[in-house]
Amino acid sequence: MSSTLHRAGAALALALTASLAVPTAASAATSESANAQPMTATSRSALAVAATADRDRGTITTPDGRTFIADEQGRALQLRGFNAGKYPSDRVTAEDVAAMADQGFDFLRLVVQWQYFEPEQGQYDDSYFDYVDAVLDAADREGVHVMIDMHQDVYGPTFGASGAPEWTTRTDGLPFVDDPDNWFNNYFQPAVMRAFTHLYDDADLRAAQQQLWVEVAGRFGDHESLLGYDLFNEPFGEFYEDEDWVTASARIESTKISDMYDRLIPAIRSVDDDSWIFVEPTVLVGYGVPTQLRSFDDPRDGAPRIGYAPHFYNTGVEEGGDWVGDDFVVNYEAAISAYPAANGMPLIVGEWGVPNSRTPGNAALVAAQVASMERFATGWSMWYFCRSDHGGYCAMDAAGGAAPGNEPAFGPYARAIAGVPGAEHFDAATGDYSLSYMAGAGPSEVWVPSAAYAQRPDVEISGGTAHYDRKKQTLRITAKPGATVELTLSR
Repeated sequence: MSSTLHRAGAALALALTASLAVPTAASAATSESANAQPMTATSRSALAVAATADRDRGTITTPDGRTFIADEQGRALQLRGFNAGKYPSDRVTAEDVAAMADQGFDFLRLVVQWQYFEPEQGQYDDSYFDYVDAVLDAADREGVHVMIDMHQDVYGPTFGASGAPEWTTRTDGLPFVDDPDNWFNNYFQPAVMRAFTHLYDDADLRAAQQQLWVEVAGRFGDHESLLGYDLFNEPFGEFYEDEDWVTASARIESTKISDMYDRLIPAIRSVDDDSWIFVEPTVLVGYGVPTQLRSFDDPRDGAPRIGYAPHFYNTGVEEGGDWVGDDFVVNYEAAISAYPAANGMPLIVGEWGVPNSRTPGNAALVAAQVASMERFATGWSMWYFCRSDHGGYCAMDAAGGAAPGNEPAFGPYARAIAGVPGAEHFDAATGDYSLSYMAGAGPSEVWVPSAAYAQRPDVEISGGTAHYDRKKQTLRITAKPGATVELTLSR
């Protein structure tokens, strides 16, 4: 595989294959439009009848295949937040977690790396474990759910990146030539691809990776804030000669990566029987190509708790472009949901975002992605929790509010729905917000940020009663079980 193949170049190579793998743009757009329509009374009644709740598993699954993780009250959670902690220079603090909670975000995808947990083989760094413990302590206090993400980029520090420690890196003497202009090209270097092969195939590295997760889950599994574990960020592998990206990714996902997950899941379950475990596909899903991951067994006592955590990036935008309004979002949405729906898995988008939300096209992309995730996802974490007045992936401006163009991600949302989730949408330009659901027992909670509503929002509700608490920036809804609740907010 040529070392010059990067995400943008790959998109050209994938165009024909991807078009065979997903519905056409026209059919996807038709589906998107239909999904955006308010539910009728008939469809909502059908929703209530067909929805299933699994108390042991802690989930609520709607007839359209979305599986929500439930809280201790049995309410469907919607998780929204940020990635944070990738770099030693910006380790997450208690103040960071409090700031997320103050803005209404209830989810942190905590980026951690094997190289810091175990810098020398068999020697774990207690100070790094203590750091993660402190973050979880803060999340316990603030009511923020945490996903521990075992992160890698271009395998690890041997290749100028981060992830797996140097002692795990075996290249068989194959070459590595850094591409300073496009970091993703480095994945296609022979030495990098061979390192992945050894991680997947060598018995001692398999054992070390499994033991790492035993140490991590054994240390952190009792934290109330711990939602679960993301086993391996953006997994990759070694391509065969003349193998195109679609074929290679399908082979690697269905064999090497699935085999790895089958080893790591029982390792975690040996010490943690309750937390969720999330699997990732390769980055190919960003082109609208469905994953070829296998289904996974969960050996825990009780129903399985395995989730799906794909990423949602646009190649041209990642490389500095302004989104042109193409079929990226509709193709992604059309392709992403089949795998988690077939396996009854909650879908949480582990990463998404744009490097510069201030341009017109990218601002439109943020709005389109948020609207799309309102339909297919049950949670998301934006890349990245930092402040900047100059663009970059920082989600916030220098004052800590939404960076210009990111306002749709900072709007109101139903954090906990007592009943069966229906449709939800926020228009950042107008301030109009709508929510519909079939009520169950207990109160539902909607986050209503003062940043979106400088004055008290106009509240219209049918099927229930709403109480707005301006100080807490929340709307509490109560309704009789079985009632159809329709809520709108406006400025």
